[in-house]
Amino acid sequence: MSSQKGNVARSRPQKHQNTFSFKNDKFDKSVRTKKINAKLHDGVCQRCKEVLEWRVKYSKYKPLSKPKKCVKCLQKTVKESYHIMCRPCAYELEVCAKCGKKEDIVIPFNKEPENAENNQRSNHRRSCKRNEESDDDLDFDNDLDDTGENQAD
Repeated sequence: MSSQKGNVARSRPQKHQNTFSFKNDKFDKSVRTKKINAKLHDGVCQRCKEVLEWRVKYSKYKPLSKPKKCVKCLQKTVKESYHIMCRPCAYELEVCAKCGKKEDIVIPFNKEPENAENNQRSNHRRSCKRNEESDDDLDFDNDLDDTGENQAD
């Protein structure tokens, strides 16, 4: 190595070369890591999306433990890490939820999937209740049939 200050010209090639890329779930196979890897970063600009993906890729992403305060509505409604605005405020103002700039949103917020999940849950509950009621009805019918046979004897 040269002793000259600022001389960045190297006379030899780099000694160590990376042979494989970093994998954040190679050793850590926890549920938390799987959730972070599966997360969809919507409602942010291209630059913020790349930043969040880099954080996920190199295990620097930390999910929020409790909601943060939104800078627009001042309510504790920000549930995404590294975001400064809640979903409704960012959607209404059409700005990036992370940096707050009026940039082109790469993946817009989807209002339908949340409602669809809630509808599926409520539909599932209703169908389970219907199945229970129909099972109860069947038992009731069987009881009537049994009593009818006993009365005929």
